[in-house]
Order: sequence, then structure tokens, then C-alpha cells
Amino acid sequence: MSDKVPKPDKKQMKSAARLYAVQALFQMEVSGQTVEAVQREFETHRFGAVYDGDEMAEGDVVHFRALVGHAVNWQAKIDQLTDRALVAKWPISRIDPVLRALFRAAGAEMLEMPTPPKVVITEFVDVAKAFFPEGKEASFVNAVLDHMAREAKPEAF
Repeated sequence: MSDKVPKPDKKQMKSAARLYAVQALFQMEVSGQTVEAVQREFETHRFGAVYDGDEMAEGDVVHFRALVGHAVNWQAKIDQLTDRALVAKWPISRIDPVLRALFRAAGAEMLEMPTPPKVVITEFVDVAKAFFPEGKEASFVNAVLDHMAREAKPEAF
């Protein structure tokens, strides 16, 4: 058995960047930290860090920065898109802050990056499962992101 840890592939690194982006956006909302401070913290202390013997995945820094940056810069547009995908009585301000961060990161990738919408949906449903392994949140996330994607990029469907 080798001690060498295989280098993560680009797809795994992008998946990790999505998870970290949701965590970073959540942290910014609850702590009031700036984009720069949160990005620096994640890139310095979280990517590839070891907690209780578990090594965190190495994230794609470029993808992470793009997701967080676009989510912040386009937050109003993304939140409006998300609101239209949610039931009228549940505006984005009333949903779980982790889900709010997830929708902002996914919306950023959907609106501002060339990733196909179906890939964005699949990836962020996986992120939802990581945060909510017991719950129904993954199917809720799938439905909301599908609605957002069909509005944002109807040509992809």
C-alpha cells in the first residue's frame, strides 16, 4: 500500500470548489466578512487541510474564486431568479442560509460561467446531499435549480 495520495483530477477539484464556495458564501453572510478575507481563509487554511484525520479535498482555486466573485457581484440578479423558482410564500430570505448560499453559488455558475446547466444542477444537488445527508433538501434543490436553469438558459433544454 502506497503512502502517495493520488492527485485529484480537475473534475474532483471543481466539485470541491463548489462545496467550498457554498461554505464561503454562508460564512460571509453569517460573519459579515469580506470576499477577500473569506477567499484568503479558504485558500490558505481549508483547501487540502486535515481535520480530525480527514483530509479535505483540494479545490480548484480559479473555479472557487469565480463562483464566489460572481455570486457576490450578481447576488441581486441571482436572488431574483431564485425567488421566481421558489414558491411565492417562500422568498429566498426565508430559506435556510446554507441553501441560500448554495443557490447563489449555483446561480453564479449558471449565469456567468460556461458550465452546462445540467452539470450545474447535478453538481449542486451533490453539494446539497453533502450538507443535508438525511433530508429532502436534495430534491428541493434539484427542482429549484431546474426551474432557474430553464429560465436562465432555455436553449440548453
